[in-house]
Amino acid sequence: MARALYIHWPFCLAKCPYCDFNSHVRERVDHARWEQALLADMRHEREVSSAEPLESVFFGGGTPSLMPPALVARLLKEAEQIWGFAPGIEITLEGNPSSVEAANYAALADVGVNRVSLGLQALDNETLRFLGRLHDATEGLAALDVAQRHFERVSFDLIYARPGQTLDAWQAELSQALTYCTGHLSLYQLTIEPGTRFETMVRKGQFIPLDDDACADMFELTRDMTAQAGLPAYEVSNHARPGEESRHNLTYWRYLDYCGIGPGAHGRRTGKATVRHRKPENWLEAIDATGNGIREERPLGTREQASEAMLMGLRLREGVDVAALANRFGLQADELCDPRKAQFFESQGLVWQENRRTGITAAGMPVLDALLGELVPSALVEP
Repeated sequence: MARALYIHWPFCLAKCPYCDFNSHVRERVDHARWEQALLADMRHEREVSSAEPLESVFFGGGTPSLMPPALVARLLKEAEQIWGFAPGIEITLEGNPSSVEAANYAALADVGVNRVSLGLQALDNETLRFLGRLHDATEGLAALDVAQRHFERVSFDLIYARPGQTLDAWQAELSQALTYCTGHLSLYQLTIEPGTRFETMVRKGQFIPLDDDACADMFELTRDMTAQAGLPAYEVSNHARPGEESRHNLTYWRYLDYCGIGPGAHGRRTGKATVRHRKPENWLEAIDATGNGIREERPLGTREQASEAMLMGLRLREGVDVAALANRFGLQADELCDPRKAQFFESQGLVWQENRRTGITAAGMPVLDALLGELVPSALVEP
């Protein structure tokens, strides 16, 4: 059952040095052709998914705030016609906080976008230049102000644990961010991803990533400060006022069905995984040839689905209902989560267990990956 729709717009004005997302710089984009291609990809997904009304639509990228508002309107109109929208649907669009894109915010709100996620990434000009951002701090905050006037819900991103950043400097920056009164913040530690320009720079010795101990201190400070400000962490890197969590992203973390269209988009529906062609030109060619942009579609085994559900769900503060997941996939609870290890890590203050639910404590979140490797049996994860 498709509860959510993800639409990928792959184009950016520039490629940021830390970014490993499917984003591309192109001098010209044929918006009319892209409209028809995205509509075709969407209609294909409707043909193979249920008619259940959508609870969320998410325009990601790339930089979807570069999309003409008329194109966004056309895609939303089609999605509503073929699936229907549930009452109170969340419609999110990612954007960069430039003055050019902020000029479109009113029009985007008018066509139905009710939530925006802005890539501020930092609040000072020196860091923004290091991160390869095209906006400066003044422009970014002005765009945030415009967004708060036009959209019902606003989130923004910051990247911390940057080279040379001190705990005091991050505390000051986060304190400033919390004064802007948004209901949601995504706060990510800088990760050096393979294939990025930052990876090349680190390999050449042009900068040294922050050490693990400093990163851990910043992570703990982040969770403490956001909780005190009324935006507790509900996922590893996401913080929200109660009720303002990203419903679309919760679809992923709760392992519910969603459709993904556009270059490189992933989907999970009716026990199948779908992946679209990554390169925009290849995706367009596939649309012309077959009517959809799918590069790979494969059935997911029961154990693979169960392992994905556990690995995603344990990222959430709410944890997972292990018994319910076991019942969903026709497995035993101890096949999803090792009860002896869960009990041991609970005694260490890293795991909690209550009313059939199992989750990771605040103390355990900094070592989440290691805990996942212990709690989720290898027989479930390994083919």
